[in-house]
Amino acid sequence: MITIPYLTALTTYFSYGLLFAFGQFRDFFRKIFDWWHASNLQGYAPICLGLEDFYVRRLYLRIQDCFGRPISSAPDAWFDVVERYSNDNNKTMKRTDKINRCLNLGSYNYLGFAASDEYCTPRVIDSLNRFSASTCSTRVDGGTTTVHKELEECVANFVGKPAAIVFGMGYVTNSAVLPVLMGKGGLIISDSLNHNSIVNGARGSGATIRVFQHNTPSHLEKVLREQIAEGQPRTHRPWKKIIVVVEGIYSMEGELCKLPEIVAICKKYKAYVYLDEAHSIGAVGKTGRGVCELLGVDTADVDIMMGTFTKSFGSFGGYIAGSKELIQYLKHTCPAHLYATSISPPAARQIISAIKVILGEDGSSRGAQKLARIRENSNFFRSELQKMGFEVLGDNDSPVMPIMLYNPAKIPAFSRGCLKQNLLSLAPHYFWPGHVFVYLPHILRKTFLKPWRLSVRSGIWWA
Repeated sequence: MITIPYLTALTTYFSYGLLFAFGQFRDFFRKIFDWWHASNLQGYAPICLGLEDFYVRRLYLRIQDCFGRPISSAPDAWFDVVERYSNDNNKTMKRTDKINRCLNLGSYNYLGFAASDEYCTPRVIDSLNRFSASTCSTRVDGGTTTVHKELEECVANFVGKPAAIVFGMGYVTNSAVLPVLMGKGGLIISDSLNHNSIVNGARGSGATIRVFQHNTPSHLEKVLREQIAEGQPRTHRPWKKIIVVVEGIYSMEGELCKLPEIVAICKKYKAYVYLDEAHSIGAVGKTGRGVCELLGVDTADVDIMMGTFTKSFGSFGGYIAGSKELIQYLKHTCPAHLYATSISPPAARQIISAIKVILGEDGSSRGAQKLARIRENSNFFRSELQKMGFEVLGDNDSPVMPIMLYNPAKIPAFSRGCLKQNLLSLAPHYFWPGHVFVYLPHILRKTFLKPWRLSVRSGIWWA
């Protein structure tokens, strides 16, 4: 990680403090004015309390024009963006009939499968005609088609596991599976920068949660050793089971997981390994099989492999791959499988077709070319950014390239500046201390942003 200069850190936090102070100042006068107006809901508590929607009212509305920009075409490397305007300081946005042709920096279409594809699209259309857009049922009722069975077999073979189960949403895959796998008396040891879906899943499990320093195997071993020695809180009984949760590529840091070292530590202390490959499956490795292939880790040493279909495969949903016993257990107990509508058959066919292209089973070398292009583009773009003076996080070969930026006032300036240059970036996020995300399309090679000195942190995905 890059060490932030003290002056830069001071001015950045001062800017956020200023935003917070002015927001509180405005809220104070808002309460005075609201006191004079009687509420129509006498006796009811307000649905939105002051601090609960403070972020929306005092920060988000300032930059709402940078969020949710509507598009009117497929999310290809170039797409059509609908212009909007506001007459009330961004409180409401109105669409116009004007359309701008912009370079797509706002979607994580790593391999370009989200747009029309000569192999995938005809098969998706055939699946739509045969099965319709939705099964309108759960997997345990009438929501399992031959396409779903084929997809699960395809995913299991692709990641190198005996079996797999698929879900209709990637976020839910983590947040619904972890509470099934873990419970009271269990211990979850999570990387400090894991995705929010992992955080919520761990919290919902009821298990004890401990955090280790980001991507630091030595600290993981220290935490494991201490927790095994202490046992469960109060009773000090041995833990029922211990699971270590990491990501293959960290979505806001761009770093590859130190998987070989973490696997070795987990073997030593008999802890299970849960690997989230949302941003690595299909994007890294010689044949796109993720960080296990890239780092030379046997998939048999990773107990639970999770991934999503929204990045490299141009579809949606997520999967869990593991032993046959694990997958069978999840099919009987996971609410995302039992109660949620199954993944759309055309979306499932899109994933199957994309995997076949990646593996060359379509009879062409397009899959290998796509994988080579994303690797070359990522490394080329990273090196050029560094030459321009940017502070870039992440590792080589990673399609995630966060640029360290400072001063939150420039976050929306970055997004708006991109739009003026016909570059559509993902909306800035005023998280603490704040993020801006940009995703670069798979065909881009030598198009660069002007060397603005921008704010806080920006994650740049390349395909």
